[in-house]
Amino acid sequence: MSDREASLADSYKIREFRYPEDYQAVIDLWENAGPGIHVRRSDQPEEIVKKLERDPDLFLVAELQGRMIGSVVGGFDGRRGMMYHLAVETAYRQRGIGLALMDELERRLRSKGCIRYYLLVTKDNEAAIRFYEAHGWTLMDLYTYAKDL
Repeated sequence: MSDREASLADSYKIREFRYPEDYQAVIDLWENAGPGIHVRRSDQPEEIVKKLERDPDLFLVAELQGRMIGSVVGGFDGRRGMMYHLAVETAYRQRGIGLALMDELERRLRSKGCIRYYLLVTKDNEAAIRFYEAHGWTLMDLYTYAKDL
């Protein structure tokens, strides 16, 4: 870890998301994160409330002096886990914040008994693909389907 990363690590904190006070800051972060995060119907306030009723301890944010600079949303269904919306504000990327959020999510998933988890990455998000592959993720040869209800 460089001196710059160590200094930043001493100043930001990772904590659980708080609704409603963190909602707009997280939405703003996601909407400005670049090509990888798509804010959709599942990110509306009522859907976030449903997520928090299930596993609030898996929705984490990185905060620096009261400012939201990162987030990750995790899910666990009792069998497998998922990671959604790992985002770090552009000015704070490549300083270990995304990795710290992912590590904390993994720690929490392991404590629930999760042995495998997944994520989705759009094919055009090359920076995210490089990041995930550098941190042990492997590409699976499968199709992803979705159906709106």
